[in-house]
Amino acid sequence: MQSGIMRVTVWGENEHDRTNEKVKAIYPDGMHSTIAASIRGHLTDRVEVRTATLEQPEHGLTEEVLDNTDVLTWWGHMAHHKVDDAIVARVHKRVLAGMGLVVLHSGHLSKIFIKLMGTSCSLRWRDDDSETVFTVNPGHPIARGVPAAFRIPEQEMYGEYFDIPQPDELVFISSFKGGEVFRSGCCFTRGQGRIFYFSPGHETYPVYHQSEVQRVIANAVEWVYQPEKQSYVTTSCINSPLGWMNS
Repeated sequence: MQSGIMRVTVWGENEHDRTNEKVKAIYPDGMHSTIAASIRGHLTDRVEVRTATLEQPEHGLTEEVLDNTDVLTWWGHMAHHKVDDAIVARVHKRVLAGMGLVVLHSGHLSKIFIKLMGTSCSLRWRDDDSETVFTVNPGHPIARGVPAAFRIPEQEMYGEYFDIPQPDELVFISSFKGGEVFRSGCCFTRGQGRIFYFSPGHETYPVYHQSEVQRVIANAVEWVYQPEKQSYVTTSCINSPLGWMNS
């Protein structure tokens, strides 16, 4: 566990949450509120958590908010296209500079995740399934306190091929009733920023109320948080006193 107070911003698209009666019944205050509450519950006085949503000015991700965010979590689905490219560029810059990012479920097709991965991030899917999550890297900090395997009774199936770069570390894989498997917990580094993708969390099922899922997300927040990161500046070498590019 790292030291210091982690400043976390939980970003939620908040579209299904406001328009779909089934989703509203499961998450009456929005998925982002449930995720934020679970992070507070697990990390207690080690964390300060705020929420931000798509419909807010600048999607709630102003320069001031991001400058005071150590870890950003991201859930989106039906409105990826509504996220302004300027805000994506702003988040991308902060991740490269060391802000942690936890991308959840259908956030795999968010503009920010695709930009960071450099691939389509597409996958196979179907609804109305159950999922078994297997811990394949039990020594990883994100797996702390997580069972060797746990079942999510109702879930959307995500299956391979998942078009992402090879993860730096794979912490979880999942299986489904149809025999599909999926790399459901993947770690990446981009610039100085750590990124964790975790697939469980379809909006019409109470996945974010499940204790194991909450534990994974809290652990992921701790892992991507880097209080000791060093700032850096990249500059051109054209005018270097060494002169190696001056010819």
